[in-house]
Amino acid sequence: MKITNITPYLVANDTMSGANKSLGWNWLFVKIETDQGITGWGESGIQARGSGPAMVEAVKLASESLIGENAADIERLWHKIYRTFSYLGSRGFGTSLVAGFDIALWDIKGKAAGMPVYDLLGGRFRDPVRLYCNVWFQGCETPEEYAVAAQKNLIDLGHEACKLDPFKEMLPYHTMYQDGQISEAGEQQGYDIVAAVREVVGPKFEILIDAHGHYNVPTAIRLANNLFEQSNIGWFEEPLPPEGTKALKQVRDKTNAPICIGERLFTRWDFLQVFETGVADYIMPDTVWTGGISEIKKIATMAEAYYIPISPHVVPGGPIELIAAAHVMSTVPNFYRLEHAQSLIPAHNNLLQEPYVIKDGAIHLTDKPGLGFDLDEEKVVASSINL
Repeated sequence: MKITNITPYLVANDTMSGANKSLGWNWLFVKIETDQGITGWGESGIQARGSGPAMVEAVKLASESLIGENAADIERLWHKIYRTFSYLGSRGFGTSLVAGFDIALWDIKGKAAGMPVYDLLGGRFRDPVRLYCNVWFQGCETPEEYAVAAQKNLIDLGHEACKLDPFKEMLPYHTMYQDGQISEAGEQQGYDIVAAVREVVGPKFEILIDAHGHYNVPTAIRLANNLFEQSNIGWFEEPLPPEGTKALKQVRDKTNAPICIGERLFTRWDFLQVFETGVADYIMPDTVWTGGISEIKKIATMAEAYYIPISPHVVPGGPIELIAAAHVMSTVPNFYRLEHAQSLIPAHNNLLQEPYVIKDGAIHLTDKPGLGFDLDEEKVVASSINL
C-alpha cells in the first residue's frame, strides 16, 4: 500500500484563554492518502508563537520524501523523518513534525487491518480511559470564583481529578524564567485558591498542580511542601525549567509532594536520564511533541521498567492527539490519567465526523478500525488558516 498524497491543514483554535491564548496555539492536521483508497489522519504539534506556517512548510517538505513509500513501514518512516533534522537537533520541532505522519500511518494500518489501533498495540488493559480535567477555571480570579467553577465544571460533570496553576502572579513568566521567585502575597493567593477548590471537591478528589517551570530550587520546595501539607495535592508538576534535571533531584529529595515532569522533554532519549536519575514520580510526555503513537508507546514501556506511572500531556492539542493518546494509554499497564480540557470538547467534536464521548471522568473509544474517529474534512477546510 503506497502513499500517494499528503495534505496539511492548519486550523484556528480560538477556545483557549489566559497564557495559553497568548501562545497562539493552533492545530495542524495531516491527511495521508494511499493507492488503496485508505486515508489516515494525524496531528503535528505547534508549541511556539508563530510556528504554524513553519510547521506547515516542514510537513510539505517531508511529504516529498514519503510519496511512494509503503504506508505499513511506520517505524522506518518515523526514523526517516526524524533523522532529517539530526544535524540541527531532531527533538522538539522535528518530533512534533513526525507525529503527524506517525499517527496518520497508524490510523491507516488499523483501517487496512480492520482493527482499532489499541489492538495493534497489544490490546487493552482498560476501557474506558481515565482522565483528569485541565482548563476548567477560565475567567476565575478569586478563590471564591475557583470554588464555584470547581462545583460546576468538575463535580457536577463527574470528574475525579483536575489540574491547575493557582499562582496567578507568575502568569507573565509562562514561557520564560526570570529569578524563580514569587511574592508573599502571590504565594498566599495560590494557597487560598487550592484550599477553596479542596473544600468543594472533598478529600478523595485528586488535585494536581502545574508549576510551569517557574521556580528556583528553594521556592519550588517550599511551594510543593506547603500545598501538600495544606491541601494534599497529588503532584507538583514542572517545579523547575526543563533543563534543570540535576537540580530537580534536590527538589524531589526535599519535598513530600510527588513530582511530575515531561511535557517539555522529547523522545525516549530525554526520558532515559529521568528514569536513571530518579527525579520524577510521574511522567507526562506529550503524545505529539514526543513523536506520536510510536514514541509515546516506547516511553511508556521504558517507564514501566522503573515502575513510574505515565500521564500524557494533551492540552491544548486537537482531537486527534487526545484520541491517539487514549489508544496508547488503554494498552499500557503503568497508566495514571490522561489530560483533557472541558472547554475544548465542543471545538474538538465540531471537527470530527462523529463526536467522542467523555463520561464520568473518562474517554470512551470505539471499536472501529484505526483511530475510530475521522475528521470532517469540509469543516477542517472551512476552519483552516490561509497562509
